[in-house]
Amino acid sequence: MNDQRVLVTGGSGHVGSHVVKRLLDDGYRVRTTVRSPDSAARVRQAVGGAPADRLEYAEAELTADAGWAEAAAGCDYVLHVASPFPATQPDDPDEVIVPARDGALRVLRAARDAGVKRTVLTSSFAAVGYSRRPGDTYDESDWTDPADDNTPYVRSKAVAERAAWDFVAAEGGGTELSVINPTGIFGPLLGPYPSASTGLVKAMLDGAMPVVPPVCFGVVDVRDVADLHVRAMTDPAAAGERFLACGGEAVSFLGIARVLAEHLGDAAARVPARELTVAELRAAAQEDPRLRDAVRQAGRVPVIRTDKARRLLGWSPRAVGATLVDTATSLIGHGLVAPVR
Repeated sequence: MNDQRVLVTGGSGHVGSHVVKRLLDDGYRVRTTVRSPDSAARVRQAVGGAPADRLEYAEAELTADAGWAEAAAGCDYVLHVASPFPATQPDDPDEVIVPARDGALRVLRAARDAGVKRTVLTSSFAAVGYSRRPGDTYDESDWTDPADDNTPYVRSKAVAERAAWDFVAAEGGGTELSVINPTGIFGPLLGPYPSASTGLVKAMLDGAMPVVPPVCFGVVDVRDVADLHVRAMTDPAAAGERFLACGGEAVSFLGIARVLAEHLGDAAARVPARELTVAELRAAAQEDPRLRDAVRQAGRVPVIRTDKARRLLGWSPRAVGATLVDTATSLIGHGLVAPVR
């Protein structure tokens, strides 16, 4: 057992629950922020129960100051995983950008005031690779320009991460910052609650996605994201660094469907088998504004470099195919996929 206490924000989410479980498995004391008793129950279910002296809860929200000082008090580390993810992109970008930015600053301010050694912020590839670079190749030196024509969510990740680095540089006191920039996060669920990414696999298995857009993106396993958070929390080499997290080469929607069809047999009978052309996607986006971001990303195959995390922290992620199969198996195991008839 380890007497060090770690604050994890957003412990009921897909990433947060895996981070909490990993820390408990490693012997840490964990405090996680929740917004309601229902959220606390989800955490308990996800981690399979934990003694009260190893897992505790603090009520705090990203949009308010209340509770953050108490949440950070007595903690050695903070892992700031929570971030707003809209079900649909709002008309007013500030509905996403402001809580993401101000929430990160609230957490960092509380960490500094509590004398926390290091905060690890969960950012995103969205903060790195949505402003095009030559060769569509990206590493940790790249940044998405918030002024570019991207969704409010993408812009929020870039704005929030920039604000975090600026705060630590100007007002951070003795606290250190490390940042994790994952691509699309898949992998097994710890409860019957699909995330945005795992919901994509569910939609394919349910037959709710008969055709797919010609879009490629990075995939990383949630267990490997949790592992990278813990490495960034404890390794001296991670101080002041950001780390891209991706399990391998970018994969297309159709590529995901083919992996599922190859490995899941009859359970994958309804996965899509056709990819829209770019022209068809553009035409569809005229009727459905939700497809406009897909139009912006159509045809690109980003190359996402993870050399830094592997070299500095010894990180070694799972293969993308294994992650996708584990995602699907988990969804089926939790009874979240409609039976094939």
